[in-house]
Amino acid sequence: MNWKKIILIVAALALVAVLTIRLSGNKKKAAAKLYQYNKEKPITVGVDTIRMVNASDEGVYTGTFEPNRETRISADVQGRIVSLLADVGDEVKPGQALIQLDNSLLKLQLQSVNVQVEGLEADVKRFTILTRADAIQGVQLEKAQLGLKSAKVQQVSLQEQIAKTTIRAPFAGVVTAKLSEAGAFAAPGMPLLQITDISQLKFTIQVPEADILKFKLHRSFFITPDVYPDRTVPGKLTMIGSKSNQGNSFPVQFQVHNTTQQIIKAGMFGKVVVNSTSPTKEIRIPASAITGSADHAQVYLVKNGKAVLQSITFSRQVQNMVVVTSGLQEGDVVVVNGLVNLFDGAHVVLP
Repeated sequence: MNWKKIILIVAALALVAVLTIRLSGNKKKAAAKLYQYNKEKPITVGVDTIRMVNASDEGVYTGTFEPNRETRISADVQGRIVSLLADVGDEVKPGQALIQLDNSLLKLQLQSVNVQVEGLEADVKRFTILTRADAIQGVQLEKAQLGLKSAKVQQVSLQEQIAKTTIRAPFAGVVTAKLSEAGAFAAPGMPLLQITDISQLKFTIQVPEADILKFKLHRSFFITPDVYPDRTVPGKLTMIGSKSNQGNSFPVQFQVHNTTQQIIKAGMFGKVVVNSTSPTKEIRIPASAITGSADHAQVYLVKNGKAVLQSITFSRQVQNMVVVTSGLQEGDVVVVNGLVNLFDGAHVVLP
């Protein structure tokens, strides 16, 4: 055999052996660096012992305060706006003048009609005397009387139009929007000012179908504005909706008397709390203790130093707690934190 070939074969085998040894060493080093989770190592968890608590079947419903009355005022006759007598934020009384339209032409027309009325009244008096004396025919008196009636109708019509050039507040309230300015042209149906009455308010909430029986017409409830959590106002239930929305909730509306200072404004949020008259016992656990989905909720119990996965069902959530209806009983120890690496059968220790 050629010695050169033998030397090349031996060198190649040596190179392969060296690479194999180096790769094996690198693999061991990489494996040593990887985190090897020890399933036998105890996991530190926080727990809570189940106790039955008194519950009043409390329900909190959020709603919105709405004005009792609100309207946008417009003119009944057309004309140029001479002056706006109220601004946004002003409180107004019923019948108070708010807007004055130009009525100079109407007043001139009224003066002309007044002159006609005076002349026709004089004609009627004179023709009456002459008719009684058979000095003129009765038809002349009749024409004068008809002309007087027509002029008086025109007189009343102009007086009405002039009165309508002064736009007045239909009810007491606050000016919440100014939609025009002096010098602008007003036409019938064109909104000019918005008046809002908040002396009384409507408070509307949306109630799920399952809770609708908690509400009875004409009963009084206490309502708390969100912006004034230490204040409550009574509200009388005046309406329960007959048709649900897409979320299968029904509108429920209360009539609320505002405070003397009218601190509750339209558009504010508030809450009404409804309590059942018959307290019951129930199990509540922190919502953070639940794993899985709402349809297949589970919790970890601690039994003999091990975590045991337990299926549960719950009916509703009260703030950060859930009300458990099955799967737990008084005295069970439930894991409430430290769930990251927890598994069924894991050894657990308490902090």
